[in-house]
Amino acid sequence: MKHIVVGILAHVDAGKTTLSEALLYAGGRIKKMGRVDKQNSYLDTDVYERERGITIFSKQAVLKLEGVTITLLDTPGHVDFSAEMERSLQVLDYAILVISGADGVQGHTKTLWNLLLEYQIPVFLFVNKMDQQGTNEKKLLEELRQQLSDNCISFEQTKEEDFWEEAAMCSEEALELFLETGQLNHEIICQLIAERKLFPCYFGSALKNTGVKEFFEGVFKYTKQRGYPKEFGAKVFKITRDESGLRLTHLKVTGGSLKVRTLLNDTEKGWEEKVHQIRIYSGEKYETVDEAAAGELCAVTGLSKTYAGEGLGIETSSKNPKLNPVLTYQVLLQKGCDALSLLPKLRQLEEEDPKLHIIWNEKHQEILIRVMGEVQTEILKRQAFDRFGVEIGFDAGHILYKETIAAPVEGVGHFEPLRHYAEVHFLMEPLERGSGLQFESNCSEDVLSKNWQRLILTHLKEKEHLGVLTGSAITDMKITLAAGKAHQKHTEGGDFRQAVYRAVRQGLKQAESILLEPYYEYRLEVPEQFVGRAMTDLKMRHADMEGPKLSEGAAVLTGRAPVSSLQEYVKDVTAYTKGMGKLFLSYGGYDICVNAQEVIERIGYDAEADLENPSSSVFCSHGSGFLVEWDRVPEFMHLESILPERKREDAQSSEVVAQSFQEPVWMDTEEVDAILAKTFHANKRRKDVPQKGYYTKKRVVSSETDVPKYRRKKKEETREEYLLVDGYNMIYAWEELRELSKENMDGARGQLLDLLCNYQGMKQCQVIVVFDAYRIKGRQTEFYDYHNIHVVYTKEAETADAYIEKFAHINGKKYHITVATSDGLEQIIIRGAGCMLLSAKDLFEDMQSLVRTAIDAAASVQKGRSYLLDTISEEVSGQIKESLKERKETT
Repeated sequence: MKHIVVGILAHVDAGKTTLSEALLYAGGRIKKMGRVDKQNSYLDTDVYERERGITIFSKQAVLKLEGVTITLLDTPGHVDFSAEMERSLQVLDYAILVISGADGVQGHTKTLWNLLLEYQIPVFLFVNKMDQQGTNEKKLLEELRQQLSDNCISFEQTKEEDFWEEAAMCSEEALELFLETGQLNHEIICQLIAERKLFPCYFGSALKNTGVKEFFEGVFKYTKQRGYPKEFGAKVFKITRDESGLRLTHLKVTGGSLKVRTLLNDTEKGWEEKVHQIRIYSGEKYETVDEAAAGELCAVTGLSKTYAGEGLGIETSSKNPKLNPVLTYQVLLQKGCDALSLLPKLRQLEEEDPKLHIIWNEKHQEILIRVMGEVQTEILKRQAFDRFGVEIGFDAGHILYKETIAAPVEGVGHFEPLRHYAEVHFLMEPLERGSGLQFESNCSEDVLSKNWQRLILTHLKEKEHLGVLTGSAITDMKITLAAGKAHQKHTEGGDFRQAVYRAVRQGLKQAESILLEPYYEYRLEVPEQFVGRAMTDLKMRHADMEGPKLSEGAAVLTGRAPVSSLQEYVKDVTAYTKGMGKLFLSYGGYDICVNAQEVIERIGYDAEADLENPSSSVFCSHGSGFLVEWDRVPEFMHLESILPERKREDAQSSEVVAQSFQEPVWMDTEEVDAILAKTFHANKRRKDVPQKGYYTKKRVVSSETDVPKYRRKKKEETREEYLLVDGYNMIYAWEELRELSKENMDGARGQLLDLLCNYQGMKQCQVIVVFDAYRIKGRQTEFYDYHNIHVVYTKEAETADAYIEKFAHINGKKYHITVATSDGLEQIIIRGAGCMLLSAKDLFEDMQSLVRTAIDAAASVQKGRSYLLDTISEEVSGQIKESLKERKETT
């Protein structure tokens, strides 16, 4: 038997619940159609729904016809309960979009259409209330094609040639078949609908039960079951509790089947529980079954850890929903009621509706709830009293703002207290409105291992990051991990958490932030005489306006306006139209706040005082950590900037540093020694020449061993060899590197380091490459290892020459030090400290000589190996011939 799940969606007051009743009546599920105004509809079973005449919770009913089982899922139409409706979309195979023939395509209708496109759900359209005066089928069909899709096709006359021709235009394959045969077969029509290339349209009146039977039969005829895998999978779409308080997990089986006493688990959340009971609901009633097949909706007991949107088995969990709460209220409690004791009870309601988003404010010991609108708060009051016996209230509430950025920016976070280390660089880019937050990594594994990268992305997602204007959550932004650094011994997971949080805030502090506020899409219907007042009101409320459309004494205005300006406007409309006006609202996403500066000043958020969200970084110096404020972090960071502008600044700094090396002048060691002899040693007495005024005592040495102890030479100790290389001096002295540096200084530095790595491997000495960074304000000396050599960037106000001189002076007697530089003055100073010298030319020639020697040695080894193989081959060949000769003679 085929199992198909079909959801009914509509703008409020489009007649969705009435159509559900008519379909149930047509399918034989009920013997009499219920009505919303009489509070006896089959699916609106909740007391709150019947009192208000709206659908609040999604309900299901099972219909069967000719081997096909359709589960009809009725969803809320009111904007305040949009989140409940969106959760239902996760399990739909098809959707029925109900449109009021009297009103046409409304704002919320477009929102629903875009959601169905997002979730890629095939759609049947039913235009309701066609019994009302003034409705015109042709005009409505044209409106559907203009507002929704050109492929909206009327299925009123499916046997006429015009129908086949219009349907064939929906795809090339269908058009080819139509041109060959003059019509389309049933399979092609079903395939076009399933692929969202064709949208069947039906017209009628659910209240008068006209056109419903044809629509009912069309849904059964043109839907088909999708293919499901054999492995078990299920998608959780709702959590509820029955009359006895038993927790129910509502899910759709998307693979294999689900049996009673099956063990289910979620490896990510770390739980495993057994299914106790499987229920198939239809309205208030249900039947228990031992097994639910793929494609079926069911409710199971025994699971206490599940949540809406969770994937079980092979099914993946859902992404964050598109519709989000726009208002925040503080929960007000009566005297004697403890907020902490009420919190876990309210968590049950959050579990059933995750978009409530209950927040515990530890600082003020208060409970905050995020919701879509005021109607939702009234339902929450009733639920809290009926289920927990607690009376609660809400304050006036305030708008839930969000923040984003105007242009790309680099965020840097560094965390390095003693024995800890982590640094991350993020590229933060703005996205289109409604995109939410996106995270990805574009960092090479050669720079940072994959494990650290995954951990960084986890830390990005685990927290709601706050903006710096009002402390509101950030959105519509892509954060890309571009670079990072860890220490082999000292880095721990928590270090990257701190670096990630600080990097995001540091980037936001640098960026041009934008305050966003939620918007409603509205439809205002007023008598014609009030249209002037309505237009004036909407203009004062910063609304975008379309219309007015005048028809039979009524005016219709549509558009978009901030939630803050329309939140209380429904009361004004009712007052000045004496109850004859209607205001319909639907969620319209977030956009730029119209009075941003006023809101920022009113909230008074101080980003610097928010100690839980620091923008500074922690660096280490002399064994202790110190704070660096966000604006000075680029001066201290250990990795280069990822932005082209900063790289150009670094390159310009490097050029300034290296200007003295453009035309290197070098001297031989003999020339340097001659200069030293004429200066520093000019006044020293030569021991082999008698000086005037001094008596030289002669001593006769009888044998080689008869040497005074004070003149006996000590045996030389072997000292470790060090080669200090002035990095920029070499780059501008070697032609190949000099040419490369004009285009890419990073590339020139990298090539120099690679050459010196090879040189170290052949010389087996300690190599230290020193680069100038003395012009970078606030820079501290940075050391790191590059493969088998050491690299040093000098601190602010310290040149490479100064660093090399200091190292030579301190370690000249301890190590055998050679300095590679072509700076004439530097050569004299280094030679005076007793160190050996290598000019840039000498170092380059030494490198070439070692490479040639290595190549010659390798060639010699290869030649000897070939000679040996040839000799062995000749000897073996001779032995074989001699053996064959002896065998022949014996024979």
